[in-house]
Amino acid sequence: MMPASETAYQKIRTFILQGQAIPGMQLTEEKLSEISGVSRTPVRDAVRRLENEMLVVRSASKRLFVADWSEGEVDEMFTLRAMLEAHAAARAARRIDDDTLELLHNINTELKDAVNQSPPDITSFLEANRRFHDLILECAQSPRLSKLMPALVEQPVVRQTAHQYTKTQLNQSAVDHDELIAAFTAKDEDWAKSVMTSHIRRAFHSFSMTAVSKPQ
Repeated sequence: MMPASETAYQKIRTFILQGQAIPGMQLTEEKLSEISGVSRTPVRDAVRRLENEMLVVRSASKRLFVADWSEGEVDEMFTLRAMLEAHAAARAARRIDDDTLELLHNINTELKDAVNQSPPDITSFLEANRRFHDLILECAQSPRLSKLMPALVEQPVVRQTAHQYTKTQLNQSAVDHDELIAAFTAKDEDWAKSVMTSHIRRAFHSFSMTAVSKPQ
């Protein structure tokens, strides 16, 4: 049986990452106990982990909120993600095998199928995208990267970006993945690194343009 603190962590984390909690929303221990179905003590343990992942933050008065990142913080998050994922792509290019290349191709086909739904199936897109990037990270064979990446890749802002994409932008993501597969097939580290960097930076600018256009 899963420990109560782990249950609380998983359920609260899912609540935040799936967009049920909006940035800046106040979270009380009572509300989090209700969400997770456990008492307040394991909830406190879960909250400490979520604070370390920067999914929740405390105010000066110790009140708890869903993280609401500033423009500068979002820029830094995407910058760090681009650096780390580009490094992972370069490492993967040296180590990837034919079976993994085929699996990447199959995952990207699933992603394209999700985009071609009417309207696009964003949930399936996000799942396929996650699996694609997770597989690259696995191929990189770097325990340090594996510890650093999740905190950046699974931020709610990343999920929000996908929901804000136009169909053209969603298709571009699939095209980027195809080029990454080509770079991996060629075992070209520099090509893979360059494509991954532009892929992540494009996501940042898509997010930024949508954020600017939102009514205040």
